[in-house]
Amino acid sequence: MSRYQDLAEQTEKLIADGVLRAGDRLPSVRQACRTHKVSPITVTQAYYLLEGRGLIEARPKSGYFVRARLGRNLPEPDMTRPLGGSTQLEVSDFIFQILDSVRDPAIVPLGSSFPSPYLYPLDRLGRFLANAARRLDPLATVTDLPPGNEELRRQLALRYLAHGAPVSPQEIVITSGAMEGLNLCLQAVTRPGDLIAIESPTFYAGLQASERLGLKVIEIPTHPREGVSLPALEDALRHHPVKACLVMLNFANPTGSLVPDERRKDLVELLRRFEVPLIEDDVYAELYFGRQAPLCTKAVDADGLVMHVSSFSKCLAPGYRVGWVAAGRYAGRIQRLKLATSLATTVPVQIALADYLKHGGYENHLRQLRRKLAEQEVALTAAIERHFPPGTRLARPQGGYFVWLELPRQVDTLLLHQQALAHGISIAPGPIFSAKREFGHWLRLNFGHPDSERQQAAMATLGRLIAQQL
Repeated sequence: MSRYQDLAEQTEKLIADGVLRAGDRLPSVRQACRTHKVSPITVTQAYYLLEGRGLIEARPKSGYFVRARLGRNLPEPDMTRPLGGSTQLEVSDFIFQILDSVRDPAIVPLGSSFPSPYLYPLDRLGRFLANAARRLDPLATVTDLPPGNEELRRQLALRYLAHGAPVSPQEIVITSGAMEGLNLCLQAVTRPGDLIAIESPTFYAGLQASERLGLKVIEIPTHPREGVSLPALEDALRHHPVKACLVMLNFANPTGSLVPDERRKDLVELLRRFEVPLIEDDVYAELYFGRQAPLCTKAVDADGLVMHVSSFSKCLAPGYRVGWVAAGRYAGRIQRLKLATSLATTVPVQIALADYLKHGGYENHLRQLRRKLAEQEVALTAAIERHFPPGTRLARPQGGYFVWLELPRQVDTLLLHQQALAHGISIAPGPIFSAKREFGHWLRLNFGHPDSERQQAAMATLGRLIAQQL
């Protein structure tokens, strides 16, 4: 950890422990330099980091002060309680109808699933892509067929190793985005009519993939901060023929939940006892706000039952449509299915991303991206607290770019969605995240776009529309 990060963590702990309270003045830069024996730039960077996290604020000609804790008036939601039993899926038309609105750039994209493309080094990536296209070896059109470009898989294996997971390049299959990866994993371990366990709420793309494959789902209760309920999952495994478990453990969409390390290990052990594969949709893992990355689930997968799916779409290269599966014991099946469905992922793009991982400054980009998203989360949470009515609940996310809100029970978020669109605002209403269209008074908001007067006005409008339903 850098010295400024270490200083920021020490100060954050003092705030969390109540030693430093709202309104207290922090030591000046000069005082902090003497106390901690560091340079002025180190102190300044630490204070900028704390300011970005919403913990302190600069006051002109006065210094830095501890802020009142954002979200203190917004209690955390309880564990969800989905209706029991398996569900035959019929969700696609409903979801597409809701999602069409996010395509329009004139709409304030609070309901979008995508962050701002301006957060990513697309110009720099474009230069790597142009270079890859110019020097493309014709043989690569054959050698880079599934499982994919060797150097890209090696670079991914190195990243796994850095997170404590000894994943071989041979078990990594390059895919056309994470969605193809999820589809391939489901096809590898299920047949039409089979039952899979999913979180409730869950990302609607998993529902769409399951519907397309003719699968049934059983929804497992989920806590908006700690993730899926292990007792409820164990009960489902004991009483139903579950063929796979599809979850997001890192900053889940829509809840933003981060499953703690010990619960993650317990989940892997539970599924190992029942010999049920875990399909982990993990596209947000790099977007953590804390001092270190979450535990990599592959690091505790001794039996090859974890199929770890991710992509570059959320952390580096939106629109490039390159993902991968670290497929464990199912790598051979995934590779064959990839060949049989889409044959291959675009070769020059794979080469460009491999080169960028080696030479492009990926870690520096990720640090900047995390800092910007953390700052944007602070701004959106402040707007929610300022404009939304009493009875609103949310769990502050520790990464990603979504907040999951529980509104007062009188609120109908499907109606709110229509009303908001009429004002040029998109939201993601709760029912699109449930096979049974539950969560009628919940919604997901996106803080992946920089705060602006336009967004602040949209939040004020949403607050008024919600109040009108009470």
